[in-house]
Amino acid sequence: MSLEILWFCLIAILWLGYLFLEGFDFGVGMLLPILGRNETDRRVLINTIGPVWDGNEVWLLVAGGATFAAFPGWYASLFSGMYLPLVLVLLALIGRGVAFEYRGKVDSPRWRRTWDLVIMIASWVAPLGVGLLLTTSVLGLPLDAHGNRVGSAFVSVSWETLVGALAVAAFSLLHGAAFVALKTAGDIRERARLFAARFAPVALVPIVGLLLLVQLRQGEWWTLVPLAIAGVAGLLAWRMLVLDRDGAAFVALGVALAGTVITMFGALYPDVLPSTLDPAYSLTVSGAASSPYTLKVMTWVAAFGTPAVLVYQGWTYWVFRKRISARQIPPVHTP
Repeated sequence: MSLEILWFCLIAILWLGYLFLEGFDFGVGMLLPILGRNETDRRVLINTIGPVWDGNEVWLLVAGGATFAAFPGWYASLFSGMYLPLVLVLLALIGRGVAFEYRGKVDSPRWRRTWDLVIMIASWVAPLGVGLLLTTSVLGLPLDAHGNRVGSAFVSVSWETLVGALAVAAFSLLHGAAFVALKTAGDIRERARLFAARFAPVALVPIVGLLLLVQLRQGEWWTLVPLAIAGVAGLLAWRMLVLDRDGAAFVALGVALAGTVITMFGALYPDVLPSTLDPAYSLTVSGAASSPYTLKVMTWVAAFGTPAVLVYQGWTYWVFRKRISARQIPPVHTP
């Protein structure tokens, strides 16, 4: 396997890790007004991701950095072609981080409600923008011969990319509910499980629509396999939620996401960003890649750095693996 193909696969894995880990982060934020009936419930929800949300965002930074270093042409055309939607995603991520840190600094219901609203809105905007970005990368942008976008800053917004945006947002909401059911105890766990079981059929519709769209547009015969796996895993997750098997449901959602990412990146290859104006203008894996020496250095760095990061993040999840409930939430304490 050439280094260009290796890094194309690694970037797909990085996006898979980000969507899986940050997906339930976003879902918990979306669920604040739905499952959080009082301040204690909302603190339980936030505490489920409190130790890990900032570490989960690192996957996005690494995915973007790896794209910049391994495929500068892909990075330049995609990120400059979608700079306004990406600015909205960036503002949403900043707003979430500030809100998590600031909501407990003042003992005021109005203060906390304001930051809870920021968390909820940002948790919707970010996955919608990420879904738009990934779907655009697979379906393409109107690029000219120099890799520049032709059209307005929001030319990437179409019904096809909106399906992808809704698919990522719907998955995040369902994934977040399954995570809350897995991570909490008591009434809030039961409410999360019931919500996930009832919402699962609705969440699966845009995901299936996205997979079929990608497959019909540019899929290969072999991408039917991960597509089928994603569909079966999604139905299995729904069944496990109904049967009150939250751990199995959470794993099944991960398998469904893996099948979806493999289908999308498999359909994208050998391109990294198709041109909707002329296929000859499309950016390919070989054409957009960095020099062989750059890729070789990156591979050695990743070989030593990636295991350390995975061990550290796995250790963090192990330390904070126990369920939490309203009984474990201490009284409000502010400076």
